[in-house]
Amino acid sequence: MIGNGDLRHGDRLPTVRALADELAVSSSTVADAWKVLQHHGLIETARRNGTVVRAARTEMTGRYWRVPATAGSAVLDLSTGTPDTDLLPTMDTVLAGLHTEIAITSYIDRPVLTELEHVLRARWPFEPDAMTVVDGCLDALDRLISALVRFGDTVVVEDPTFPPILDMLERVGARVIGVPLDEHGVDLDALASSLDERPTVAMLQPSAHNPTGRSMSSERAAAVAALFAERSPDTWIIEDHHAGDLIRDATTLGVHLPERVVRIHSFSKSHGPDLRIAAVGGAAEPIALVVDRRRLGPSWTSRLVQTILLTLLSDPLVDELVEQAVDVYAERRRTICDGLASHGIAVHPAAGFNLWIPVANEQRAVLALALDGIGVAPGAPFRLATDRTSDHLRVSIGNARSDLEPIIASIATAASA
Repeated sequence: MIGNGDLRHGDRLPTVRALADELAVSSSTVADAWKVLQHHGLIETARRNGTVVRAARTEMTGRYWRVPATAGSAVLDLSTGTPDTDLLPTMDTVLAGLHTEIAITSYIDRPVLTELEHVLRARWPFEPDAMTVVDGCLDALDRLISALVRFGDTVVVEDPTFPPILDMLERVGARVIGVPLDEHGVDLDALASSLDERPTVAMLQPSAHNPTGRSMSSERAAAVAALFAERSPDTWIIEDHHAGDLIRDATTLGVHLPERVVRIHSFSKSHGPDLRIAAVGGAAEPIALVVDRRRLGPSWTSRLVQTILLTLLSDPLVDELVEQAVDVYAERRRTICDGLASHGIAVHPAAGFNLWIPVANEQRAVLALALDGIGVAPGAPFRLATDRTSDHLRVSIGNARSDLEPIIASIATAASA
C-alpha cells in the first residue's frame, strides 16, 4: 500500500493491538512486522501521532540532509566538510599538459589504469589482495554496503558516525549496533559485546573520525583486530579514510587483518572534491563483488579522471602543497581548541576537518550561531543512540580561513545557550 501510494507520507497506521485484533494474530507478530518496516525506513513512530508513514525518498529525508546549514543562511558555512579551495592543487597546469590519448578498447577493460594501480599499491599501508577506484568515498561506501549487507544483517558502526552511513544501512534494512568511542578509538568492551551478535560488516573510521576527529591508536588497532579475529572472524571490516592524504601515518586494521579489511582512501579533501575519485583496496572478495556489479552500470571511473589523479600523485609540487594543507588545518584546529579551552570548553584536539564540541543545547547553539552568520551541524544526525547524555556540534574547519577569534567567541557563547 505504501509502494502503490495508497498510504502516503504522514498517514497514521493502526495501533499494534488494534491490528492484531483485526487480523487475529498476536501483538508480538504485528510489533515484529512494524520493526521490519521501521528498519527499512518505511514507517516511523511519531510519539503522540503514533506510527506514521515516512516521507518518500524523493523528499530528501534521512540524517544526512539534517547536517548542512540551510542554503544562503550562513555567511560562513562550517557545517560541511568542504576543503579550503586555496589549499587544493590548481588544475590549469595539470590539464594543459595532460596526455589525453587514452585508449578505450573494450567496455570490459580493467577498471583501473595500470600505472595508477602501481602508484596506489606503493602508497597503500598494507598489501592489498585487490584494488579498484570508484567515484568518491560515498560511492565506495554505497557499493560495498550494497554488495555485502542484506536485509536483516547486523552491522557494527561507531557511535557517533557519519550520517550517510546510517542512512545507507537503514535503506538496506540492516540491524545496526553502535559502539561508543574513547580517546583511543572504539571502546573494547562495547565492541566485544557487539561481536557476540556475529555482524556481517563493521564500518570504522580509524583516522580523523567524522564527527569527532579522533584517531585510533596503533595499540588500540591491534587490540580491535585481535577481537575480530577471536570473536567474529567472518566479519568484513570496511575502513572509511575520508580525509585521505591529509592524515599522516593513518591507522589501519589492514596491517593485522588484510584478508578481512577493505580500505577506502578518498582524494577529495586533499586533491579536489570534483575529481570524484577514491581508491578501494584490501580483501579480494568484496572488491570483486563491487567490480562485477559495477560492470552492469558505469563499469569504470573515467580514465581521464584517473589520468589526472595519476598526474597529481606523481608531482612533487602537489605533494608539497598537500603537506602544507596538513599543517594549515592542524594550526586551525589548535587555535580553535586552545581558544575554546580559554572559555572553559574542552575539545579533543583531533585530526582532519572536524571538531566535536560539547554544548548545553545543540538546537539553541545552532540557532545562536546562525544568528551570527555561522552555519554548523547539530550532533543529533551523527548519533545512533537516542538516549544521549550530552549535546554536541560538529564544526568543520575547511572554510575557517578568516580571523578565528570572532568564530571562537561565537561558538563559546552558543555553547552555553
